[in-house]
Amino acid sequence: MRAVLQRVSSARVTVEGHVTGEVGAGLMILLGVGREDTAVVASAMAEKCANLRIFEDDQGKMNRSLLDVQGSALVVSQFTLYGDARGQRRPSFISAAPPELAKSLYEEFCEALRKLGVNVATGIFQAMMSVELINEGPVTILLDSDKTF
Repeated sequence: MRAVLQRVSSARVTVEGHVTGEVGAGLMILLGVGREDTAVVASAMAEKCANLRIFEDDQGKMNRSLLDVQGSALVVSQFTLYGDARGQRRPSFISAAPPELAKSLYEEFCEALRKLGVNVATGIFQAMMSVELINEGPVTILLDSDKTF
């Protein structure tokens, strides 16, 4: 599983002109599901996202988590995080999970965040979405459950 976390003051996703998910301060999470991912991986990734200390404390150091600041998360499925463009001009997405598995694990990830106490908003799985956000810092963190980066 791969995630791109962006610390935001606000973020929203629209589908066909309608806002489907919107948050204030917290995280914008773009989530890619790999072929080998499981529910255990989804839960562990949610735990990592919720507890990653990337929010500033009173001294201006990144020392607080999403849970500490009581922030929200906008989670958008993005299979292109598994795009492999090494050696060719058109990315291969063979490492991305098939849609049925990806949707199930995307939903498991969102539910795991909710169980941790995070307010979660989402896009619509497999829809063409427009994402708007205000990245604070800017802070952007890449996570990979296989620790390839």
